[in-house]
Amino acid sequence: MQWHYIKDGHQFGPIEEAELFRLAREGRIARDDLVWNPTLDENWIPASSVENLFAAPPPVEPPPLSAPIATTDATPPGGGVRGATHNRDLMRLARESLRNNWGLGVGATLLYWIIDIGAGFVPVLGNIVQLLIIGPLTLGFHWIFLRLARRSGAGVGQLFDGFQRFGTALGAYLLTGIFIFLWTLLLIVPGIMAGLSYAMTYFIIADDPTIGPLQAITKSKEMMRGHKWKLFLLHWRFLGWVLLCILTLGIGILWLVPYVSTSLAHFYEDIRPHT
Repeated sequence: MQWHYIKDGHQFGPIEEAELFRLAREGRIARDDLVWNPTLDENWIPASSVENLFAAPPPVEPPPLSAPIATTDATPPGGGVRGATHNRDLMRLARESLRNNWGLGVGATLLYWIIDIGAGFVPVLGNIVQLLIIGPLTLGFHWIFLRLARRSGAGVGQLFDGFQRFGTALGAYLLTGIFIFLWTLLLIVPGIMAGLSYAMTYFIIADDPTIGPLQAITKSKEMMRGHKWKLFLLHWRFLGWVLLCILTLGIGILWLVPYVSTSLAHFYEDIRPHT
């Protein structure tokens, strides 16, 4: 059964029932927050009204939205050690996630670009419109590929889910841009290192409906400690694909972006703490 919930005036969902239990157990959903599922018609109810929500562990294993990627054996890739999965295996997992989902990945990428570029043509206010929408769209874009990596019912419409966290997404976009720019003023290498440090920010926001932009950036820096070189090498592995895109006059990038984005989602799954 899928649920929706309202937290601090923002609506989230749909999420699986086990995810609802996990959020309640971690204190991310309070007893007086409102929840809803299709069996309730149009009536939202307090979370405290859900039987055993605050008294028992989740009824099943954690759902795909926050669980390690499902594999054929009992342990996650890398044997359960954070960041131990080889980059080639992360890319293989990405290809498996995209199997039968390439259309979704290409469609989400194309729609993202159309909206971003189209906003720039708005008379007078084009740049301002772009500034306001790019953060939420980027969050929604990350949301799609994180759900793909977790096999959790991704859809193109989730590109707009980032607007549910408009302030957080906009703040993350502005702050990461400013920080990377300031580091780049010193030297190019510190700017690249900063970009790698902040790379998990949107995935973290997608996973935690209560976190703020600066907290997410800080958490990304902590999560990436000891893993920046690995992420750099993961990006480097796509160099051949970039050259292939050039040979196809740029058309191939519509497939490359989903491949890279899903690989990054698996990278995030590999390095994030699993509780």
